[in-house]
Amino acid sequence: MIMKQLACLLIFSISFTAVKAQQLFIRNGTIIFEKKVNVQRQWAESGLSEEARERMKKYKINHWEFSFDSSKSIFRPSKKEEESNENSFFGSIEESENELYANYDQQKRIIKKKIWGEDYLLNDSIPKVEWKIMHDIRNIAGYDCRKAVGIINDSVYVVAFYTDEILLKGGPEGFSGLPGMILGLAIPRYFSTWFATKVTPYTEQSLAINPPSKGKKTDTPKEFNKLIEILTRYEQPQKQKPEEVKKRLYGFTL
Repeated sequence: MIMKQLACLLIFSISFTAVKAQQLFIRNGTIIFEKKVNVQRQWAESGLSEEARERMKKYKINHWEFSFDSSKSIFRPSKKEEESNENSFFGSIEESENELYANYDQQKRIIKKKIWGEDYLLNDSIPKVEWKIMHDIRNIAGYDCRKAVGIINDSVYVVAFYTDEILLKGGPEGFSGLPGMILGLAIPRYFSTWFATKVTPYTEQSLAINPPSKGKKTDTPKEFNKLIEILTRYEQPQKQKPEEVKKRLYGFTL
């Protein structure tokens, strides 16, 4: 009788542990990120007068949705938000229609960008970041996240906070490569931060995560050169080299 009770207790304990593990480690879900940009400091870098900057709102804030499963994600605006007159003049409204799809198994991504009123599809590999994991812990959206620091574009410092309770090794703006999901991101050089405000896990995959398909393709040299011509049409006579334009297009942020 005692052996039977012990056996039942053991089975219950194993079942409880398995259920707890399923609850702890999230495979599918949606994360809402708040993106915050210090517009005044951003435009101070470009030489805009202090008087003009003071007429602007200090921060530009919008919200982005990151939907994911065990191998794919899509990062896009959660809703269109009205911009103030000041920020709509100095900031890009077109970014509110951009999307970034990533397939982590294939290490590929597709970026949908609106350029001069037209949607373009940019195919690229997922960029690598050399991360250094720190000891600092910060709670973000209810998850304890470990700090990591990295460098992009040779000299731009990035701070990230990730949780290993969400299994996909992804994050906002296509950042990835840490042992879990990035829920907090800061790029001081860009005066920008991204922090999760809500995480909605799903017990079963119920989201269709598909790459964006509506837009002009840029796969061939002819198509890409045409896009470069459009981008540089209204710039100074000394046009940027194709490699520099490509760096702008395929950057780390939308």
